[in-house]
Amino acid sequence: QVQLVESGGGLVQPGGSLRLSCAASARKFTLYTMGWYRQAPGKQRELVAGISSSGTINYADSVKGRFTISRDSAKSTVFLQMNSLKPEDTAVYYCKFTPWGGSDYWGQGTQVTVSS
Repeated sequence: QVQLVESGGGLVQPGGSLRLSCAASARKFTLYTMGWYRQAPGKQRELVAGISSSGTINYADSVKGRFTISRDSAKSTVFLQMNSLKPEDTAVYYCKFTPWGGSDYWGQGTQVTVSS
């Protein structure tokens, strides 16, 4: 069973930065995708950024130029560097890990609050 451990959320002022991390407990997977999703109260969960084991990256239009997704493939860890944060970025952020041929695994979520 794969477990995802998220960290890095918190309270930050508009214009500030946070870095989220998500580590998968398993190391045996070589083909996979990992991504970040977010869900604000009363809203649907949406894709923020994703990255594959081959290095393919995609971002939501709302975060392009501000957020950067990266990975440490040796440790099955994905990061989300969030800069120039806006109040509308406030949400619970969830990481997702999808091994090739397997099911989706979700992290527990980490709260990001952008407020003055």
